[in-house]
Amino acid sequence: MITLGINAAFHDSAAALVVDGAVVAASEEERFTRIKHAKRPLPFTAWELPFHAIDDCLRQAGLRLTDVDHVAYSYDPARFLAGRADAAIALPLEPSAQPAGPWENPWDPLFAAYIVNAPRQLADGAPHHLQARLKGARPDGPYRFHFVGHHLSHQASAFLASPYESCAVMTLDGRGEDATTGYGVYADGRYRALGEVRMPHSLGLLYERVTAHLGFLHSSDEYKVMALAAMGQPRFASALRAHIGLLPAGGYRIDPVDLVALAGPARQRGTPLEAQHFDLAASLQAVLEQTVLHIARWLREASGQARLAMAGGVALNCVMNAKLRDSGIFESVWVQPAAGDAGTALGAALWTDARERAGKAPDVDGATPLATRPWSMRHAYLGPAYADEEIEALLRWAKLPYRRLDNVAGRASELLARGAVLGWFQGRMEFGPRALGARSILASPLDAGMQARINELKDREDFRPVAPVVPRERLADWFTPAEANGGEAPFMLFLYDVRPEQAARIPAACHQDRTARVQTVTAEDNPRLHALLQAFGERTGVPVLINTSFNVRGEPVVCTPKDALDAFFSTPLDALVMGPFLLEKPR
Repeated sequence: MITLGINAAFHDSAAALVVDGAVVAASEEERFTRIKHAKRPLPFTAWELPFHAIDDCLRQAGLRLTDVDHVAYSYDPARFLAGRADAAIALPLEPSAQPAGPWENPWDPLFAAYIVNAPRQLADGAPHHLQARLKGARPDGPYRFHFVGHHLSHQASAFLASPYESCAVMTLDGRGEDATTGYGVYADGRYRALGEVRMPHSLGLLYERVTAHLGFLHSSDEYKVMALAAMGQPRFASALRAHIGLLPAGGYRIDPVDLVALAGPARQRGTPLEAQHFDLAASLQAVLEQTVLHIARWLREASGQARLAMAGGVALNCVMNAKLRDSGIFESVWVQPAAGDAGTALGAALWTDARERAGKAPDVDGATPLATRPWSMRHAYLGPAYADEEIEALLRWAKLPYRRLDNVAGRASELLARGAVLGWFQGRMEFGPRALGARSILASPLDAGMQARINELKDREDFRPVAPVVPRERLADWFTPAEANGGEAPFMLFLYDVRPEQAARIPAACHQDRTARVQTVTAEDNPRLHALLQAFGERTGVPVLINTSFNVRGEPVVCTPKDALDAFFSTPLDALVMGPFLLEKPR
């Protein structure tokens, strides 16, 4: 059984391909079009299907669209249209500026039309240069087309990809059709929803509003606000908390907030950050954490489960995740690495596959039976890869000087130990927003000035931290709590404390509060990066490197060898290791 999952609503368009319950490929549209978050100005192709990502998933599996049995779109237009008076597409406006009426947003009718007509667009709308694998389909198939609810897709992407046989499930984001937060329980091969919070009450949209107020891009720069929070004091938290009501059964209510009255005028993009900006970020973060812990305590009791699987854009907040992990409410917490909207393509495909393989058995006591899971998400390397022959052909065509390395880890570790900053392009690309050692920029953490150097290289704000990557077996030597979540942090989604005795040895990897967003690596899941960490450790005594995404400000992470070369020659990177090939700039 072959199932194609698609996300094309809102942002982060993506595709995922599932064969008999196992994910064989997943890709994001932005990596091919080079339009970050795959967002175009309204109304121009705002919800265009991710044809490049679909084509890539089919290419990786050696399939054509007509080979697919099921197509699952991660949005339910029937639910979106059912209660228009309460289901606006909320924009980051002050409450008084929200339009009124059954179509609160002027683009709602067009939005609905695009989604309803997605089957026809899939059959007829592919660009000419992608039609080889996509032609031959009709609006009615030969596959069956399914609309899967947005939050159900988020939920399925969590529990059907997690390492757990049973767990509680929590999803938090800006909004879906009308829900903003959802809860459920997965046990005995069945999934049962336990409740949800609906618009206009949304932790994700509150975070978006503050992000915009602080002069950043909403639905894009929320991670910058999370970083700012560590530099401020939560002096607005009480006032902000007064607008959030914690309700029974894990619910919450958010009343309108006047951010200008709360924390002063909105910051203009590009102007200096001041104390009130840091403090507002810290206050928002504190209120988010308190609210999520309230939800989690109820969910632990309501589900009867000791483990939690999470998704949704808010679940990318690694500071919040760490507070939840360390609260002891759940014994372990797992977050799906493409937790934002891109991951709904994965969830829609996994849900449809599990339902269809179960023979569409009817619900029992409100729980939906699902087929046995043959797969869990140990890593996120699900995107395209490029053979050594393809890379070398490009280097020769471009007439670039390069070396083929016999010992990639040895030579790369030598360069890193000398203070070089490397572009690192290896294997299949990551699915999700984090660079996890396939399309990364790597550097030594030994020099405190390296953080500023990386931020300058990427043309990004100087307050932004960089993340450390460490072999899984060495996590306890450098970070705490090393025993949490089974000693694994493969997706860079949890905050850790740097051990006090080690902080001075890796100053560039420490945030201002001596925390770090850690990634662990195993030899099984990423052998070349693991070997590099070992080699760097043997050379310096520190098996830790800085890992940040291989891109420059405003651009998606590099995808192809050509993208890597473009980024290499347009930035002050010192060297590029692409497969076994090394390119160096004069020093």
